[in-house]
Amino acid sequence: MSNPASPPAVGVVDDRPPLTFPPGFLWGAATAAYQIEGAAAEGGRTPSIWDTFSHTPGRVVEGHTGDVACDHYHRLGSDVALMAELGLRSYRFSVSWPRVQPGGTGPANAEGLDFYRRLVDELLGHGIEPWLTLYHWDLPQSLEDVGGWPARDTAARFADYATLVADALGDRVRYWTTLNEPWCSAFLGYGSGVHAPGRSDGADAVRAGHHLMLGHGLAVQALRAARPTAEVGVTVNLYPVTPASAAPADVDAARRIDGLANRFFLDPLLRGSYPADLMADLAKVTDFGHVRDGDLATISTPLDVVGVNYYSRHVVAAPDPDAEPEPYWRAPSCWPGSEDVRFVTRGVPVTDMNWEIDAPGLVETLRRVHEEYTDLPLYVTENGSAFVDEVVDGRVDDTDRLAYFDAHLRAAHEAIEAGVPLRGYFAWSLMDNFEWAWGYTKRFGMVHVDYDSQVRIPKSSARWYAEVIRRNGLAAQ
Repeated sequence: MSNPASPPAVGVVDDRPPLTFPPGFLWGAATAAYQIEGAAAEGGRTPSIWDTFSHTPGRVVEGHTGDVACDHYHRLGSDVALMAELGLRSYRFSVSWPRVQPGGTGPANAEGLDFYRRLVDELLGHGIEPWLTLYHWDLPQSLEDVGGWPARDTAARFADYATLVADALGDRVRYWTTLNEPWCSAFLGYGSGVHAPGRSDGADAVRAGHHLMLGHGLAVQALRAARPTAEVGVTVNLYPVTPASAAPADVDAARRIDGLANRFFLDPLLRGSYPADLMADLAKVTDFGHVRDGDLATISTPLDVVGVNYYSRHVVAAPDPDAEPEPYWRAPSCWPGSEDVRFVTRGVPVTDMNWEIDAPGLVETLRRVHEEYTDLPLYVTENGSAFVDEVVDGRVDDTDRLAYFDAHLRAAHEAIEAGVPLRGYFAWSLMDNFEWAWGYTKRFGMVHVDYDSQVRIPKSSARWYAEVIRRNGLAAQ
């Protein structure tokens, strides 16, 4: 099937006008610590929940682990040089909590912090803005052993960790993200159990989501106390949710999933409250007794920026007892209280993750956040696609991925034209890496990684993106 969003073939006239982004638009790429660093037992690092999970038989495809990953820990210098070659203006990376604070409590591990000091110094030396994420899912296993995110104390431990990192790197890092995609941490990690730590309990998932946000609020306060000039935000993964039809039951199904996927986080973070309808939906799962006085005020501590991760759209319908089982990432228990909602497909092009390609949904999502929730600057902190790549004569011509980026950057520009204060875009991902429960079987990178030799090959999408950055926009071919 042809992709209607694809750029025209070479030699075909493109009547789309060139698109220029605002001056100072921040062009970047993103990664996460466990997905690329490797060196799982080096430099004082202790196990995270993802080490334990990936070493548990049956949890990750083909038994893959992040023990080596992309070996970025040992290839920091050459990887940053590659970023500079591609013209990146910013690099969004995460800090490994168990590398910096083994066990999740106590003093910082100097050797672990030194790794990130070197990384930040290399980035700045190449004119690349560091964008630091404190938590991208690698909770120290020791904290999981005493309750994990469903336990309230984990939020306090997260704030302590934030202070350690701010004290060490805050003089050179301007942009800080507390959490990456708390929905995944809570509902895939503690609801469906398809992500670490692999627990399956709806009430635990709801408590984990709340305590993740509480930890976020405490971390914002800790960062501000340590570094008053820091630009602090959070990254949420958002989806437009569309009913499969205008039938009232389908419309209500969309309301329910929108509540769990989007409003469960947006409302507490940006409005200081949980939506009443969501609480009613979850009444059979939890009584919200874990929410204490003052929690929502802490969670909604004012921010400087908001990060949005966007990949696809959810199209949902009312329950059907004869429906086929859904893929792992839409497993019913990801949706406590709404397990019976059906996720339907529309026959449109999909990525290798079987995620529908829906660039207009990015416009819809960004406009919603701006028009309904906040005037804060927004950043697309992740957007990308997995496709099957092939190395031919030393090249990787990933035309599908290039088309995906092109379509979504045009959507980002459309959002800006509509008045959204979008200030930057981070492609996911800089390089192929450990794709969580899919191991190394899915490739999202603009740079191909041979996991045996660790050779990096910039794909066609990387060279194209470098030209986008150079132009500060998209030129018709």
